Amino acid sequence: MREDARDFRALFLDGVPMMDTRAPVEFTKGAFPGVVNLPLMTDLERQKVGTCYKQHGQEAAIKLGHQLVGGEIKAHRVAAWAAFARANPDGYLYCFRGGLRSQIVQQWLREAGIDYPRITGGYKAMRTFLLDTLEEAVAQCRFVVVGGMTGTGKTDVLAQLPDGLDLEGHANHRGSSFGKRATGQPAQIDFENALAVDILRKRAAGIERFVLEDEGRIVGSCNVPLSLHQGMQTYPLVWLEDSFEGRVERILRDYVIDLCAEFIAVNGEERGFDLFAARLLQSLDNIHKRLGGERHQRLRAIMVDALGAQQRSGAVGFHRDWIAGLLREYYDPMYAYQRDSKAERIVFAGDEAAVVAYLREAH
Repeated sequence: MREDARDFRALFLDGVPMMDTRAPVEFTKGAFPGVVNLPLMTDLERQKVGTCYKQHGQEAAIKLGHQLVGGEIKAHRVAAWAAFARANPDGYLYCFRGGLRSQIVQQWLREAGIDYPRITGGYKAMRTFLLDTLEEAVAQCRFVVVGGMTGTGKTDVLAQLPDGLDLEGHANHRGSSFGKRATGQPAQIDFENALAVDILRKRAAGIERFVLEDEGRIVGSCNVPLSLHQGMQTYPLVWLEDSFEGRVERILRDYVIDLCAEFIAVNGEERGFDLFAARLLQSLDNIHKRLGGERHQRLRAIMVDALGAQQRSGAVGFHRDWIAGLLREYYDPMYAYQRDSKAERIVFAGDEAAVVAYLREAH
């Protein structure tokens, strides 16, 4: 039998298959990329056992656990664990602390003829390892931030760099008031874990400088790790530039064409378009106080007309009008102020090709 795992670094670097035996509610609050949840107990079963443990102690709780997970229920769960073990012979299982639950799963698998190793310390130890990975990177590595007006394509720049860290990608959100995607955002812990694994793998490949997009403290509902966000206020800044027309076209692509296609892919043609239209209008409504009543109503009327034309004929050109208005009247003055306030940190400015070339050469 393979030994229980203690090398968390190797587990994450190699993408080793892992079976999480915690209850679904624990898994939903936070897990690791690619891990499969095959719990020993349901949420309700875990709650009953926990209450029993508090009132009557460990022995009574274990006895109740065996009563709740017995017979056909036990057979069904063992079959699921066995299927995972056979499909992933190089994998491991774990529970929260690497204790009783994973030991029981391991024992029941052994009784079914399968020896399958556990991860020592379980979820808690691996989570601590990833948090330490994030903090060590902030302390030890160099960082550069890419800023620019709305629609300049900062995410497109990161995608071309081996040392790019795409916070918006990990958060599944484009970072602005219009940034929600057709699919939901990960839990905060999932966001942090995915980011840490990304950093771990890049550092293992020899990368010691990272490029980030200039973000706020929160990307949608995901908080950027505090130490990293604090650093982002001081890191060197590269300013990405593009023509006004180029920015309008990029926003049209990202927030209209691609987002509509996302919603339709997830929800079907008719419902997908309706949800997309509702999301776009809601995004504008969310900033109505900052826009002011007259401006909000004017841009909203243009957006409604553009959505109507898009639904009737598929034409998206009318969206350029509200995009241009929103840039000129709202985003550009705000970003111009931000650029002025960060001028001392700007080490380079240029278009996409120039910025990508600079960042590749300056690593």
